[in-house]
Amino acid sequence: MTASRKRFTQEFKDELCREVINTSKPIKDVATAYGVGPETLRNWLVKYRAANGGTEVDLTVSERARLKELEREVQELRAETAFLKKAKRLLRAGAAVVSKYEFIDSQKAQPANLNSVVKMCRWLAVSTSGFYHWATRPQSATAARRQGLTARIQHFFEESEGTYGYRRIHADLAAEQTECSPELVRQIMRHQGLVACQPRPFRITTEADAEAAAGMPDLLKRDFTADRPGMKFVGDITYIHTWQGFVYLATVIDCYSKKVVGWSIADHMRTELVADALKNAAATTRIEPDAIWHSDRGSVYTSTDFRALVASLGMRSSMGRTGVCWDNSMAESFFSALKNERVYRTVYATKSQARSDVIRYIEGFYNSRRRHSALGYRRPNEVHYGYQQPALAA
Repeated sequence: MTASRKRFTQEFKDELCREVINTSKPIKDVATAYGVGPETLRNWLVKYRAANGGTEVDLTVSERARLKELEREVQELRAETAFLKKAKRLLRAGAAVVSKYEFIDSQKAQPANLNSVVKMCRWLAVSTSGFYHWATRPQSATAARRQGLTARIQHFFEESEGTYGYRRIHADLAAEQTECSPELVRQIMRHQGLVACQPRPFRITTEADAEAAAGMPDLLKRDFTADRPGMKFVGDITYIHTWQGFVYLATVIDCYSKKVVGWSIADHMRTELVADALKNAAATTRIEPDAIWHSDRGSVYTSTDFRALVASLGMRSSMGRTGVCWDNSMAESFFSALKNERVYRTVYATKSQARSDVIRYIEGFYNSRRRHSALGYRRPNEVHYGYQQPALAA
């Protein structure tokens, strides 16, 4: 039995290298976020710097000391901002001191927490000695278990950047073998004020070309299931607003794993946009002979050049009916998640910022970390690369 092997485009490699260089994040953190090995990313960085002539500027001893001091100050401010963002419900007038103690205690219990109790108490304007007096009070076994469960729920909610509801968090708890009911998770989330982001209505982006699409069959008939990767793919386009104007995202999704196997971002909606997304998919995943490519009847998908590309990859073209969004609901479902969980919650000053953030969402969250209800609350990468191809008979 053999599992699918991960492949990455040069564009993806360069994006990760730029994130390491521009944000000064540790290589291990960036690699983990995007589901690649730290040593692999380190090798990409060596090649990226060599290709771009990157050399570090020499600094004096005093300059280096000052730089480290400023970095510490920035790190402290970022930590305070991140903490207060999590605790924003406790910053309103009249918030109970005990609620603040409970929040500090839940943060303290998280393995990833690097903030001291003294700092957290100062940030929430409560007494450190008062916190320790509260923390050492006698506690029942039930209360202790609930407190530990609350900390884990808070952790998973924050790890999802506020996108997970109680069902996905319950799946995370089950994955680490923590036993509890979905209803208990919902009760604790309600008590803690943890509310997942809410969806907005979907808007159609592509413009239909009825004449060019005439006679094009719908081979999927809303059946977005597949027996293995590489058999069925769906695609669509959406737009993202920035202060510099719109950027457009084209995607290719494998129906088996729901993984976004191909994407392209540009400031136009020409045929090259969707063609680049499909080429990206072909470079990173196997396309089975006679696989189905499904989209709406937008003019970019019905163009002669794009249909020729589909044919050259040995795929069959399929299209939903004009104006019937359910015929391509899988592609639109991804855009709904992207917009609600990231785009609508972010202000993009530049097109470059939007591009980097969307790529980070696709590769660093959606494919690698986000649990998908249609996959039994497993992750797309887990399903895609976990597929075992039957061994050939001897």
